[in-house]
Amino acid sequence: MCLPAWGRARMAAQHLSDLARLRRVRDRIDREYARPLNVEALARGAGMPAGHLSHRFRLAYGRSPYAYLMARRVERAAALLLHGDLGVADIRRTVGCPSPDVFRTHFTELVGMPPHAYRRRAVGALADRTPWVPKQATKAAGLATTRV
Repeated sequence: MCLPAWGRARMAAQHLSDLARLRRVRDRIDREYARPLNVEALARGAGMPAGHLSHRFRLAYGRSPYAYLMARRVERAAALLLHGDLGVADIRRTVGCPSPDVFRTHFTELVGMPPHAYRRRAVGALADRTPWVPKQATKAAGLATTRV
């Protein structure tokens, strides 16, 4: 005969175990975003059925594993577009997106503009920016202004 508290304790332990596995899945996506990943492979690695993983991941992180993966790829691509000298197609391949259309769609959805427009806008904003010098440096050098 089982006491009701035992059932609740077992469910709480299972919930904590699921959260630990979900955290490992999220960490794997963060580490391996440029590799070919799919929900089935992530679920196998976590020892969970794919449907259960997707459902629990969405509850824990607010988006599906695939959406989280694409957000990581777009985040990295945006950084490379700002600071790298690679073309958009090279960046797309570097972050692990095999399809130009899928990449462009997700990038536009998450950033608000296509990758080419994002790069043009970012390069234009950097070109218009006046270099900034901290006030301490200008005082030490005897300069009267903080902009050069």
